[in-house]
Amino acid sequence: MPPDEMSGSPAQTPFEAEIASLKASSLQLETPPEEIDPVAPLFGEGLGLDSIDALELSLAISKTYGVDLKSDDEAKRQIFASLRSLADHIARHMAV
Repeated sequence: MPPDEMSGSPAQTPFEAEIASLKASSLQLETPPEEIDPVAPLFGEGLGLDSIDALELSLAISKTYGVDLKSDDEAKRQIFASLRSLADHIARHMAV
């Protein structure tokens, strides 16, 4: 049985893995990107990110994917809820 099935955590999609790598490098996380649970919270008890981390990650996403994540966006809590929700938002709003 694959490790993600044993732990109960869903596997990252290839795009989620790409976002996890960007997140790990831009925030200098100690957690390896492949170990970031795609549905775990990014803030609080999840990865433990804070508002400064969100700002740094937003800048990296803007530079890499051309997607602006505004601090005054009413959906920001939902967008940054998890790696999966962040990757979904980026994929829907990327410049083609």
